[in-house]
Amino acid sequence: MSIKIPIETSARHMHICKEDFEKLFGTGSQLTFSKELSQPGQFVAKERVTVIGPKGEFENIALLGPFRPETQVEVSLTDTKKLGVPAVIRQSGDIANTPGCTLCGPNSSIDIERGVIVAKRHIHMTPSQAYKMHVKDNESVFVMTKSYERALIYADVVVRVHKNFSLAMHVDTDEANAFANDKEPYGVIIKLFDNDSYNVNEWMEEILSGIQR
Repeated sequence: MSIKIPIETSARHMHICKEDFEKLFGTGSQLTFSKELSQPGQFVAKERVTVIGPKGEFENIALLGPFRPETQVEVSLTDTKKLGVPAVIRQSGDIANTPGCTLCGPNSSIDIERGVIVAKRHIHMTPSQAYKMHVKDNESVFVMTKSYERALIYADVVVRVHKNFSLAMHVDTDEANAFANDKEPYGVIIKLFDNDSYNVNEWMEEILSGIQR
């Protein structure tokens, strides 16, 4: 069964732990609610920080709540070049062996040793939706976008399943700009290789070697 999956653009932003937040904004400070996000319980805070790398910086980076166990800065591949940090593509929360940066707030500046990532494109969905689409948690799928003359098929899109999720595919600004979306862009999961998940890099190597599936 095919289901229309809303596609949302995830601009550069931060998740932050309470300890780091208090260093930047003062002891006892709390995230101030500004706007709800599509995922239940997630929100944009009023507070902003500056993210500084070896080559450049970004001001007014949005903080998302609630607090996380570890601080994480999510940027696009283009952003990593301006900051001057290695581009490491990861799922949210997987920050081992990732680059760090400097964070500046109104109270102080701090250096984080890790946490700057390019978020791997992914789809949030409920267990019921995953069942209907014949996918499972952490599976990689292909998604075809609806677009005006610049439709794309995204490979290696990670499925993330939880009872509290709201159906949405998240891409960064680089990925969103790659196709001419409209006001309500969406995509659908397409199944290749007899409905088995497949690594696109392996597929390309097979094609170059003359193997056709």
